[in-house]
Formats: sequence, structure tokens, C-alpha cells
Amino acid sequence: MDTHALFEYIAPVLAGIGLECLGIEWGGDGHGGTLRVYINVAGREIDLNDCEKASREISAALDRDDPISGAYVLEVSSPGIDRPLFSAAQFARHLHAEAKVTLKLPLQGRRRMRGYIHAVTGTRIALDVDGACIEFDFADIESARLVPDWVALGYAPQPKAGAGRAKNGKAPAGARAGKTSGGKSAGGH
Repeated sequence: MDTHALFEYIAPVLAGIGLECLGIEWGGDGHGGTLRVYINVAGREIDLNDCEKASREISAALDRDDPISGAYVLEVSSPGIDRPLFSAAQFARHLHAEAKVTLKLPLQGRRRMRGYIHAVTGTRIALDVDGACIEFDFADIESARLVPDWVALGYAPQPKAGAGRAKNGKAPAGARAGKTSGGKSAGGH
């Protein structure tokens, strides 16, 4: 499936209703496939109405022009908080954010890396991975996603007030050396 051609086909359909096509994914098997379209809108979050409107418009266009042969399922989605990155321009929008990248071929001995988006120049992307700057071309990427900052989003687990300390300020006896109240090591069974 030529996902680039499908993107070029779908993007203007969505632009006509005020939505941006961030990218598409095609997942196929022997019984058809799934066309997943990620949408965005400037200035606010995507809601269910946006997805429904996009689905109706995309379905009508696909039914009219029939660019996909065979059966398929259409899914329209917001990019979510771990949004996929489909272009160098999307990397540039998220400078200094953390991203997970899988390359098509190994670079410096690794295909998978996680780091902060340091710079984007044209189609070249620089990622700060463990203090080292690794550069690659966008065309070398198999997949990429932002890593959610759970603390900034307010979803990180917060310690309970006073948890882990006895009234005298010392750690409870069972808490030393990773013990739980049952006497088993934390994570042990």
C-alpha cells in the first residue's frame, strides 16, 4: 500500500473541514487491512465529533474514488499523548521533547533509541541520546513517537502523605532492604 499517495489523497479532504492529517498507517493481513488516519486541529484537542466528521468525509471520498482495492477498515484517531511523528516538520514542532525512534537500519550499532529532539534541519534530525548527539535523515526512520512526560501531564504516581516513614521519622523496619510487610522482597512471590 502506498501510504504516501493515500496521505496526499486524504490530507486535502481533511483540510476542507478544518482538520490536519498528521499521517496514516496501513496494517494489512490476508483478509484486508486497516487504514488508520491520525488527525489534528490547531488550538485545541481532538474530540469524538472531529473523529466522526473526519470518518464521514474520508469514507465518502474513498467510496467515490476507490483508491484502495479490497476490503479494509477505516480508523480515525487523535494522535494521543504518545503521538506518532510522521515528518521532519513534526519533529521540529516538538523540539526538546523526548521521542522513541526506530531506524530502518542500525546507526552506531543501534536501531532503537530514545532521546530528546535536539535540532531539525531540513530532513536531518538530531537526537540527544544519553548525552550523545545522534543525527539521521527522516527517510531512515521506520517509526517514531513522542514519549509522554507523565509528571508534566499530572499522571505520575504521587507518594502518599507520610508514606514510607514512621511517626518518629525513620523508615519502617520492613521497608529497609526492599522488604514488604509480608517479609518478601519487593517484586518477589
